[in-house]
Amino acid sequence: MRKIVDIDEERCNGCGQCVPACAEGAIQIVDGKARLASESYCDGLGACLGECPQDAIRIVERKADEFDPEAVERHLMEEELLKKAAENLVPSGCPSSRIQTFTASSGEKSADTTPERIPSALSHWPIQIRLVPPTAPFLKRAQLLVAADCTPIAYPNFHNDFLKDKVVMIGCPKFDDAQLYLQKFTEIFKNADIRSITVLVMEVPCCQGLLMIIHKALELAGRDIPLEEITISPKGTIIKKERSAA
Repeated sequence: MRKIVDIDEERCNGCGQCVPACAEGAIQIVDGKARLASESYCDGLGACLGECPQDAIRIVERKADEFDPEAVERHLMEEELLKKAAENLVPSGCPSSRIQTFTASSGEKSADTTPERIPSALSHWPIQIRLVPPTAPFLKRAQLLVAADCTPIAYPNFHNDFLKDKVVMIGCPKFDDAQLYLQKFTEIFKNADIRSITVLVMEVPCCQGLLMIIHKALELAGRDIPLEEITISPKGTIIKKERSAA
């Protein structure tokens, strides 16, 4: 038995004022509510109590994991790395990184008037993994499509079969920094309340790195999100499709 923070979810409105008040980083906002990231991060001293306008936090005495200062230190270092990575991934002032949300096939006139033209299913910008900030509004509760950047070229019906009703992030773990990808997806999975993930890769060894990154990010974020993995051949056919646990 020991003293530990207890959060009343009925009272909590998710304002987040308690988060910076906790020097150990024990409190996070998840699904719009303040929650303990881990019992071992909470020292039970209650520095966060006076910061809650809803009076939703109290100190109770119950059976809980022991406070672990070393785990706290590792946790804070990880959070700091994620924060710095997120700040550095989006170049300020670059037009290609300006966030835009729009209705897919919203009727922008095209110079192509061919009757068979497939309309675009893209609903946002940017789409490159390196340029999408983890806080982008279009990520909130999204059905996420993570696609190797060769797949839209190899698969001719990419928009209709994969992109429709999804938010897409594309990239290549071979030419980009895989560690930055991992940090970014970990933060997205922790905070964006993603509803589902589809990972679309090519039938080449380097593409498997993208699958590994997504699985590791889910593990680090502590999330269990429905996940579908699809592999495309260089000739543009689906050769593998499976659903897997995080």
